[in-house]
Amino acid sequence: MIKNLGIGTGRRKTAVARVYIRDGEGKISVNGKDLVRYFPQGEHAMMVRQPLVVTASENKFDILINVYGGGSHGQAGACRHGLARALCQIDQGNYTALRGNGYLTRDPRMVERKKYGQAGARRRFQFSKR
Repeated sequence: MIKNLGIGTGRRKTAVARVYIRDGEGKISVNGKDLVRYFPQGEHAMMVRQPLVVTASENKFDILINVYGGGSHGQAGACRHGLARALCQIDQGNYTALRGNGYLTRDPRMVERKKYGQAGARRRFQFSKR
């Protein structure tokens, strides 16, 4: 039987990630695919790994991530948030390093809704005086 050492839920925009940390040698799997196959942009793959780099635990754990909703950038942010929470659950000593880098803070920025009588959230329809 496989035992999860830590579980974390991460959110960013409309993306939600569930992160499971297990004993292993540093394999990261996102929705059944390898990390670099799921996030082909190097920036997003690096973003997911940041909490592991800060806590110096890159090759200690295998990480399984289920993520849905949003786009690739939001999903990468959700994975990072969930991974940071799961690492905190494993060892409270990681808390100060993760908090200091801002990985435990849920980014509250969301897309503003479109209002009636307007072209978008803030954009108005063109005004005609005559």
